[in-house]
Amino acid sequence: MKVRTLPPVWGITVVRVVAGLIIFLAGLEKLTGGFDGFTKSATNLGLPAPELWGVFIPLLETIGGALILLGLGARWLAILFVVEYGVTTFVLKAQRPPPFGGWNSLRIDLMLFTAAVTLLLVGPGALALESVLARSRRGAEGLAQPSPPALSQR
Repeated sequence: MKVRTLPPVWGITVVRVVAGLIIFLAGLEKLTGGFDGFTKSATNLGLPAPELWGVFIPLLETIGGALILLGLGARWLAILFVVEYGVTTFVLKAQRPPPFGGWNSLRIDLMLFTAAVTLLLVGPGALALESVLARSRRGAEGLAQPSPPALSQR
């Protein structure tokens, strides 16, 4: 029995869409508590400059998660998420005991870290908005350039 497989670009698309959705919803959850709520969490974690992270992380996750979901600027945003989830996984959670540390706490961060590394390495996959925009730009440039003269006109 021969099983038809899809090109790998579709696999990364699934990773991008699911990771973008998870990150976006996590950002919305942080925003519902207001910036003060996440600033208090950043302070309790012992992060330097908690006032900065209390605003930056919820905005990054909400806006960045939505953009990753759509496939716009995915590689650039992936750099920021590699840093964020690298810190939360290996610096904050791996060192702490449960409930805010240990394996059960860090596994989702580890998966999002892996998804961000994957997006950084291979790009956003199929159905990414940035690919659609690039194709439309190339098409518009092609229309704007005059076509070469026909052989009979030379």
